[in-house]
Amino acid sequence: MLISLVQRYLGRYTRQACLVVTLLVVQAVANLYLPNLTADIINNGIEKGDIHYIWTTGAWMLGITLVVGAMSMVAVYFASRVSMGIGRDIRSAVFKSVQRFSAQEINHFGTPSLITRNTNDVQQIQLFLQMALTIMVLAPIMCVGGVIMALKEDVRLSALLVVVVPVMLVVISILMAKAVPLFRSMQSRIDRVNLVLREQITGVRVIRAFIRTGQEQQRFADANGALTTTGLRVNRMFALALPTVMGVMNLTCVAVLWFGGHLIASGTMPIGNLTAFLSYILQILMSVMIAVMMVILPRAVASADRIEEVLRAEPSVLDPADAVVPPSSAGLVELRDVVFGYPGGEEPVLHDLSFSLLPGETTAIIGGTGSGKTTLLNLIPRLFDVTSGAVLVDGVNVADQARGALWAKIGMVPQQAYLFSGTVAENLRFGRPDATDEELWQALGVAQASDFVSAMPGGLEAEITQGGTNVSGGQRQRLSIARALVKRPAIYLFDDCFSALDAATDAKLRGALRSETTDATVLIVAQRVSTILHADRIIVLDDGRVVGIGRHEELLSTCAEYREIVTSQLGEQAA
Repeated sequence: MLISLVQRYLGRYTRQACLVVTLLVVQAVANLYLPNLTADIINNGIEKGDIHYIWTTGAWMLGITLVVGAMSMVAVYFASRVSMGIGRDIRSAVFKSVQRFSAQEINHFGTPSLITRNTNDVQQIQLFLQMALTIMVLAPIMCVGGVIMALKEDVRLSALLVVVVPVMLVVISILMAKAVPLFRSMQSRIDRVNLVLREQITGVRVIRAFIRTGQEQQRFADANGALTTTGLRVNRMFALALPTVMGVMNLTCVAVLWFGGHLIASGTMPIGNLTAFLSYILQILMSVMIAVMMVILPRAVASADRIEEVLRAEPSVLDPADAVVPPSSAGLVELRDVVFGYPGGEEPVLHDLSFSLLPGETTAIIGGTGSGKTTLLNLIPRLFDVTSGAVLVDGVNVADQARGALWAKIGMVPQQAYLFSGTVAENLRFGRPDATDEELWQALGVAQASDFVSAMPGGLEAEITQGGTNVSGGQRQRLSIARALVKRPAIYLFDDCFSALDAATDAKLRGALRSETTDATVLIVAQRVSTILHADRIIVLDDGRVVGIGRHEELLSTCAEYREIVTSQLGEQAA
């Protein structure tokens, strides 16, 4: 999975990767050549007292070392460019994939996990690539080259490698086999820490209001402790493996010196050759030891699997192959025998809904909690696909339209008003970047937000924090309504977005909104009867079914469920 993921994004960096490999090959050859020169200095220079030979060979060795150092720096530079570039491309691909997801896929993965996959998991792959393009390329070349050169120096001493290298490989293989599942668990535990932390930051006021600080601290401590425990298990394994490998390497050096000393004493091996052989043995063992750095491989493999899950996830809501363009953009919405059930749900949430939302009219939807009001509203911009039936906009099924073209007609104000970090103007221009300041102030005036925006330092250029946490709930709702108004869509969808407004502001806003949206289709989901009293039509939902359609006065006499809602909110005299 890791290899296929890297190969997919390596194409544009092939030249740089080939340059890195070429430089590392030359560097390896030079490193393998240096012990030969050391042997020559000892055998032909020191033993014979030839100072000129020592200086000449030494200068040659110094020159090679400087060139190798320069090549190493260039190789690391380009390796970093390749790894960072591939990481950037993978992050971009994950982001684009998530942007295609419907609410179903977002809920399946979870927001904290998606954030971890696009940050920490990609970072693990970047780190692996950085290592793979440097020491992991160098290690096998040095190992194979070292074996060849060691055999060239003395075949009898090279027999030690037959025992030593397999021992080191067995240790490292056991280490890798145990590390892979632990690293998978580690990434999942990072997800859990992010989930708990995100909940505690966004819900800090609720936590304090219910005096749950201690319990939440314990919940975070549990998640953090689980991650720490897994990390410690991994580190203990490597803490045990490293001394083992180092011990094998040191014992090998002792064996080489012991047996080599006997060969020198017997006159069958020059001392310079023993020095060179020892250097080659160390290079071979160090190359094998570098395999310990493959600790990052199992973690990169686990991260690649998690990233591939996101990239391969097929959105449940897709654009049609041949998108149909509606003949008009009036904003007519029709629901025909719509049934909808959430994936995995036992029963449908909405049953046999059939009605129309007409341009120039304000339609309101009211009903008890859990009656399916927000779910119904989400079907119009096709955030979910209906289970059966059809939702049509301007006479064409939304499933047959390109979602971008469909969304361009819709201005939606969700139940939870959300503002982005930036200025007030940047938030208002979210749907129409070319809107003028005059249009922004007009929208703010309709949304009853011009007073508090003008009082903010900078006015339209006042800073808004992420999520709009530096303004009140009612101010967030009014800015969200103004943002939808600036877009000037054909269809307005207001999902219970007047709930944080006082009665006077609510009445003023609805009055101004009616004159601003005379030609548009307006759908208001509301809990308060006072918000929808003057709607052209009111649709009453109960348990996902339409139990009444009409104006306020009509429903009072024909719909018991509506009369019950009015009585509970406004009293018996209102009914």
